[in-house]
Amino acid sequence: MSTFDPTLITFLFYIVAMVVIGLIAYRATTNFSDYILGGRRLGSFVTALSAGASDMSGWLLMGLPGAIYLSGLSEMWIAIGLIIGAWLNWLLVAGRLRVHTEVQHNALTLPDYFSNRFNDQKKILRIVSAFVILIFFAIYCASGMVAGARLFESMFDLPYSTALWISAIATISYVFIGGFLAVSWTDTIQAGLMIFALLLTPIVALLTFTDLSQVNLALEAARPEASNLMGNLSTVAIISLLAWGLGYFGQPHILVRFMAADSVKSIPNARRIGMTWMILCLGGAVAAGYVGIAYFQQNPQFANVVNANPETVFMELTKVLFNPWIAGIVLAAILAAVMSTLSCQLLVCSSTLTEDFYKSFIRKTASQKELVWVGRLMVLLIALLAIVLASNPESKVLGLVAYAWAGFGAAFGPLIILSLFWKRMTLNGALAGMIIGAVTVIVWKNIWADTGIYEIIPGFICSLIAIIVVSLLGKQPNSDVTDRFDEADRLYKATK
Repeated sequence: MSTFDPTLITFLFYIVAMVVIGLIAYRATTNFSDYILGGRRLGSFVTALSAGASDMSGWLLMGLPGAIYLSGLSEMWIAIGLIIGAWLNWLLVAGRLRVHTEVQHNALTLPDYFSNRFNDQKKILRIVSAFVILIFFAIYCASGMVAGARLFESMFDLPYSTALWISAIATISYVFIGGFLAVSWTDTIQAGLMIFALLLTPIVALLTFTDLSQVNLALEAARPEASNLMGNLSTVAIISLLAWGLGYFGQPHILVRFMAADSVKSIPNARRIGMTWMILCLGGAVAAGYVGIAYFQQNPQFANVVNANPETVFMELTKVLFNPWIAGIVLAAILAAVMSTLSCQLLVCSSTLTEDFYKSFIRKTASQKELVWVGRLMVLLIALLAIVLASNPESKVLGLVAYAWAGFGAAFGPLIILSLFWKRMTLNGALAGMIIGAVTVIVWKNIWADTGIYEIIPGFICSLIAIIVVSLLGKQPNSDVTDRFDEADRLYKATK
């Protein structure tokens, strides 16, 4: 590729712009709370779009279009489940979590919140939850690294290993420098870029056909079953796809956006903005994969790469449909999706290691400046681990995301919901639910995966039952725990 290639120039400009935002955020970061939660001062617009962008990773522009291209509209059940789950998360969890984390001694991380919520003097809950975060985020971060590497590999014809390092360095740089503010501000820009690309690409692909009847003929010739929403799916398969929505209640990188909102009153407006953005983006991703089937049937000379790896369908459409300048902007949306989620995940891991291990067990008297720099070093450490996990070029983005999504959804989902709604919940119940949820996902994935049941379903159910049973069998929480719960509940209801 020439040094003056328009696509390369566009890409470099985009990466430089993200780093500049990181430098601006660096000047606004004065303490550790700023570095990991932005000082709890995000408005509704930034809260909504940063939550959406941190949620919809490279999976949105690679994994989902690829699944639609390979299997047809039957894979759309994932999108339906996600929309339902995200809406319920905004409605039931967002506002309450914002209030509860502040009342619980201004908790900055989920492990911090769990520990304070249940008055965990021995900090067992903090350690276990931090450990769960590190295990599943290592896998999740690896999926982002794979998606970024695939993008650079496809665009610039680079070896996978080289593409992996370039993608990683591009993301790490602004997270390392600017922390949460840099991540949130860049996420907002990246969310705009993603929706632009996802709406434009399938529309332009459709315009290459004479009319819709030509599209239908091409689809019929390529994959007759592609237009069937049920496909060859069983009831179990449909339930498993819809169950992706359960994962929202336990995703730390999304929940932290709720914790950082400037007030509970900004949540309803953020919900409307976020859900509109999400529905349009998911619709665009489904359309890209679906129209891609017809387009590459009509243009088989471009289909070799896509047929070899369906997850490249969005990239290949962009490369053949647009001139290099526009293609550079649209393809930067994939990098935006990768960077937005990966950056938030790296930051959550960093804050967990710094706040829940370093400050709690190693240096309780650490200064704010010291904690910020330890947080930056932890970003590098987690990134290196993710690079190692992503080093296998055969890794699939959707598979890695599905595993990590289920792990968080089962380990933290029931715990978050019940901790916000049920005063009777106990420390032992929380611990049992978290461990059983995580273990069930791991065991099911490795032993009973051939049942076709997505591991989040048994994990979520077992975690929910464990929390309720163990809590009811134990002593009632002491007055300190219940008084703080009542105070948070009162403050939340006062905003309604």
